[in-house]
Amino acid sequence: MLNILQIIFSLITLAIAGYGIITGNFEFQAYMILFLSLTMLVVGIKEIKKNNKAMGWLVIGVFAFLTFVYILRYMFR
Repeated sequence: MLNILQIIFSLITLAIAGYGIITGNFEFQAYMILFLSLTMLVVGIKEIKKNNKAMGWLVIGVFAFLTFVYILRYMFR
């Protein structure tokens, strides 16, 4: 289940990033950050389940930072 979520979130992130690069329209960049943070959360959970706790918590820290950036993006829009 986590593999499927990781693939879905990664593909959505890649699609939004590709759209922004091709068209030059970065209107959906905040959504890209949101889906990237969700991808990091899934990766962190997978790492913790594999007993690689240090890397898992590091990636979850990246998730927290990206979520913070996403929230700030909407607060100061």
